[in-house]
Amino acid sequence: KDPFYKICSKCQTLNLRFVDSTQQTKKTGISVRIFTAEMAAESMKSVCEDDFYYLKTLQSFLDCSTEHENIQKFMKEKLPEILTRIGNGTPTFNVLGLGSGTGEPDIEILRVIKSIHPTVSIINEVVEPNHLLVAKYKELVADFKGFENVTFRWKEMNCAEYENQEKQKIESEKFDFIHMIQMLYYVQDIEATIKFFHSLLKQNGKLLIIILADSSGWNLLWKEYGSQLFSSKFQSLTSASASCSDIEEVLKRLGLRYQVFDIPSEWDITEIFIEDSENGNILLDSLTDITNFRLTAPPDLKAGVLNKLQQPECSSERDGKIIFNTSVSAIVVDK
Repeated sequence: KDPFYKICSKCQTLNLRFVDSTQQTKKTGISVRIFTAEMAAESMKSVCEDDFYYLKTLQSFLDCSTEHENIQKFMKEKLPEILTRIGNGTPTFNVLGLGSGTGEPDIEILRVIKSIHPTVSIINEVVEPNHLLVAKYKELVADFKGFENVTFRWKEMNCAEYENQEKQKIESEKFDFIHMIQMLYYVQDIEATIKFFHSLLKQNGKLLIIILADSSGWNLLWKEYGSQLFSSKFQSLTSASASCSDIEEVLKRLGLRYQVFDIPSEWDITEIFIEDSENGNILLDSLTDITNFRLTAPPDLKAGVLNKLQQPECSSERDGKIIFNTSVSAIVVDK
């Protein structure tokens, strides 16, 4: 008469997930928890809630992606012209990096500034809440030579905390160059954030925003499944799914001048489709921003996401591999 008893009596261990209602059998005393799609959605947690796991997913992405490589190429080829007219005749060049992560793009920015202004002292303020990423950044700095005239100021906090701190000051510090590289997804209000940090620019300063391109597979995935994937208390759904056109709309409302540069990028996600691959599951978590996505996502969401990833608008197949489009756009905003 009790279907749960028939299952439980044959098992030494029974693994069940997602509490909705609980039934307890008289014969075994085992609590049986019923799975529902609603509770599955509630159980999904953002990878941002665990600093250690976020670093692990980030590293798995970087190992299989051309994003950092191509962003650094953009820095070498385009930034010199962008930065040439900034900081002329001043003894100090002030840089603010928001959400700097492990620092690779930041180091390239500093190299470009040094090549343009070799005798100028550089003050580089780094805002990054993840202490593990800050530690990686500091290791990177320690390995580089020729940064004797660069002063690093470490601000281990998120963008909103830094903004609140600056608003308490009688007069905020001004910067020649501010960059937001793949970080506007993690704020509550994109327009307010851009407006505030643009106000911190010196005259003729530049704000660099790097964000998902509209053609990115990530953008297309989030446009379709964002409301189901979104689970973070650190951001808004509007921010989490933002792409280049969203930022352009904000800049137009604010009346700001800007230029857009395309940066192609791709990511080998082949292992995602190997269900028992540990690295594949980490890649899937990185892509969806959900910890243990394969285990915690409702079946229809999981099936939909995995199917979407293989569609030609998101990915291409090359030499037996599935290559996901992770192209980004660089937006340079004038003061």
